[in-house]
Amino acid sequence: MFDGFFHPFNMIFGIFPVLFVLTFVLILGTVIFNTINSARAWNYNNRQPVLTVPAKVIAKRSHISSRNFRHSHDHNHYHDYTRYYVTFEVESGDRMELQMDGRDYGLLVEGDVGRLTFQGTRYIRFERTGSSF
Repeated sequence: MFDGFFHPFNMIFGIFPVLFVLTFVLILGTVIFNTINSARAWNYNNRQPVLTVPAKVIAKRSHISSRNFRHSHDHNHYHDYTRYYVTFEVESGDRMELQMDGRDYGLLVEGDVGRLTFQGTRYIRFERTGSSF
């Protein structure tokens, strides 16, 4: 009834190595892609001048992602990662959203006016002046 490759046992062990290799290649490709994108952003920011401009805090948002780490057969451990973003508006009316750490994020309030220092897409600092630009 079953002979050759189409025997259920042969199909499982014939397909498994292919799926294993494809999964490995997919994971490796994702890691390489993310590493290259991070290096490009880092390189781009390093080539940009450090600018300080009058700006206003327009909006704040955070993004929480969670990862599940299995440490034993009956316990799952979760770790949350939070990224913080603030949108600034400069004198020309242009807006930019910059990522920053939670400490700086917590000190800013929508409507704050001051001097924004940044390099490319890298947030450096915001100094409140209290006057409009």
